[in-house]
Amino acid sequence: MADSRSPDQVPPVVVHLRPLASPLPMGFLGLAGGTFVVAASQLEWLPPAQGKAVAIVLLAFVLPLQSAASVLGFLCRDDVAATGMAVLSGTWLSLGLIMLSSPPGSTSKAAGLLLLLAALALWAPIAAAGTAKLVASLVLVVASLRFAATGVHELSAAEAWKHVAGVIGLVLTAVALYAAFALVLEDQRQRTVLPTWRRGKGAEALTGDRQSRTGQVTGEAGVRRQL
Repeated sequence: MADSRSPDQVPPVVVHLRPLASPLPMGFLGLAGGTFVVAASQLEWLPPAQGKAVAIVLLAFVLPLQSAASVLGFLCRDDVAATGMAVLSGTWLSLGLIMLSSPPGSTSKAAGLLLLLAALALWAPIAAAGTAKLVASLVLVVASLRFAATGVHELSAAEAWKHVAGVIGLVLTAVALYAAFALVLEDQRQRTVLPTWRRGKGAEALTGDRQSRTGQVTGEAGVRRQL
């Protein structure tokens, strides 16, 4: 039955917001740790026998950080952070389990297909972020390239692609570490310390007034009736 009351008689919707620290630095530090140890393995800084140790790092260090970052990203109403971290954590979990159950130094076509899919999936949050959160977009772009190169290696077993993936992994380590430092300093001090290249709504989220930051919250998922 339709509500016959006039708009002035309908009680307003009250949405309670709970401040949370940004989960992105935690997620990017987890990404840096994971991609660094895998890159070390791909560039043969570690012997093949260390493959299971690398897998344990992915499961014990990377997975908890990025999974928590994904959950907190949803609680912060940030689809870009939440979706990006969810794809990353799921991919690292799968790789860790495959590495634990495979002979040292072997490749897996199943892992290759997953990595190519993950590389494409990361473009959903990249497209959503655009240039508004350029530093976060850059991390996800490099992560996508890293997954794609590793996926080609897993499918082809070509040594050249393994080394390419390792080099991209080192680049991703540096980019993720920079993003983590820049964002944690920005969140703690409420101002930009290291450049994060926020634009448009990304910059408005940090410098805008309260209305510009929360004015659309009543139309967001978790508040509106349907997703």
